[in-house]
Formats: sequence, structure tokens, C-alpha cells
Amino acid sequence: MPPRDITIAAPEAPWRFPAPVHAVLEQLRARPFFIAAAVVTLAFLAAALLAPWVAPFDPAFQDPDYLMAAPNAVHPAGTDSFGQDILSRVLYGARYAFLIGFCSVLIGAAGGLAIGLAAGLLGGAVEWALMRFIDAILALPSLIMAITFIAILGQGMDKVVYAVGFALIGPFARTVRADVLQVRAQAFVEAAGLMGVNRLRIVRRHILPNVVFPLAVQATVRVSEAILVASGLSFLGLGVVPPTPEWGLMISEGRAFISFAPWMSGVPGAALALLLIALSIVGDGVRERFDPKLRVNR
Repeated sequence: MPPRDITIAAPEAPWRFPAPVHAVLEQLRARPFFIAAAVVTLAFLAAALLAPWVAPFDPAFQDPDYLMAAPNAVHPAGTDSFGQDILSRVLYGARYAFLIGFCSVLIGAAGGLAIGLAAGLLGGAVEWALMRFIDAILALPSLIMAITFIAILGQGMDKVVYAVGFALIGPFARTVRADVLQVRAQAFVEAAGLMGVNRLRIVRRHILPNVVFPLAVQATVRVSEAILVASGLSFLGLGVVPPTPEWGLMISEGRAFISFAPWMSGVPGAALALLLIALSIVGDGVRERFDPKLRVNR
């Protein structure tokens, strides 16, 4: 009797998520706090962009039937002393937070890039004078420096952006100068100079690309600082003016009623704290991932 042909079936491969989903899950497991902070930041950004459609009321609308009303079905986060809906004002306030944060950091980064490039490239007396100017800026905390410029420029949304942006020039300028000095010492830059390449071309082709990226990485870290300084100015009565729905101003307006209407300061305060924590975690995560100095040290 001929032997029977026996075929052994291969075991089935375990089911796995598709590659993109698996990559996302691996990132979630490896960096859960960074992913959570990024989600929170995107949620605030979406609230800022969609505020006219998701806010239950106009931020300036005053409801005389609900003056300092506790959270209820009509006003989920309560109202302030003018009957304005707190939730709507917080959603619109996210717009001012991001606008001030991004614009201030852009001004600070542009000013720091110009000063850092000039100091690193020119050297000598120019470098000494520029860096002493930067040392004077860094000698005072950002909030004190911003208050000084608000006293000169006056109050208003645009004045806050300029004041906070100027207060942030110092850290950016130091970073750019250090990177310029490091890139200038590289062999390919020295070789380009010996070959007679135009100095502006060397700056544009070799130095700027190696300076702008670390500057952008640092900018992600400074956004939270800009928002905090701007909110501090408004809290002190030196920033934006009422009835602008800015978080620092809302916290300040609710101070007098904190004992019996804590939601007036508590809701915008919680929103500000949550956004600052999320932005700080995201900024640190981006810096750890892309900053070449930190990657070398690790």
C-alpha cells in the first residue's frame, strides 16, 4: 500500500494592525505625554479657529438674566459680572493666546536672527556692543522687560505683541550667534572663503540653513513663554483692554469675586494652565527630537 501524502499546514501569522496604525501606536506607547500634549494643543488650536461656530454665544453678549450665574444648562461655564458667557469668552480667548504667542515669537526670532548673525559674522567691536545689548535684555525677566516697553508704547493688542516679542529677542540672538560661530569654524565654510566665494553667498548657502532650523526648534519652546508673559501683562492691567476676551484679563476681572464666583477666574485660569503645560511638553519634545546638541549628548 503506497504511503499516504501528509501535508502539515503552516501556522497562521498573528493579525497585526496596518503599518501606519502600528507606527502611531508605537509612538503612543513610547511618548504618551508628548502625544497627549499634542492632542491638547491641537484641540485648543481647533477651538481658536472654530470659535465663531462652536461658541454658544457672542463673547460680548450680555445676558441680564444671568449675572454671575453659576454653571448651568444655558451657560455651561457660568457667566461674569456683566452676564457674559465664560465658555464663549474662553473659546475666543484661545485666538488671542495663539495670535499673541505666534506673532511675538516671530518678532523675537526675526530680531534675534538679525542680531545674532551680525554679531557672529562681523565680530570685534560690533559683536561686543550687540552682545552687551543682549545681556542687558536678559538681565531682566521677560515680564519686567515687557512691562517696560508697555510703559513706553502704551496698551493695546499690537503693543503687547511688540513688547513681548522684544523681550524674547535675547535668547534667540544668543542661540543664533553660537550657531554662527560654530558653522563658521567648519571646513566647508573656510574652503568656500579661500575659493573666493562671495561672503553673502556663503551666508545664504551655508550659514543660514544651519542656523534657521535650530532657531525654529527653539521657537516652539518660546511660544508658551510668550503666552504667559502676555497674560501676565493683561492680568496686571497693562495688556489688552476690556472687553477683549483675553484669558489674563478674564482672570484679573474675576479676582474681586473669587470667594463666591470662582468660575470667573477658575475657568480661564484652567484653560491657560492646561495650554501652557501642553505647549511646554510639545516644545520640549520637539527640541529633544530635532536639536542636534541634545541628540549628540544622548
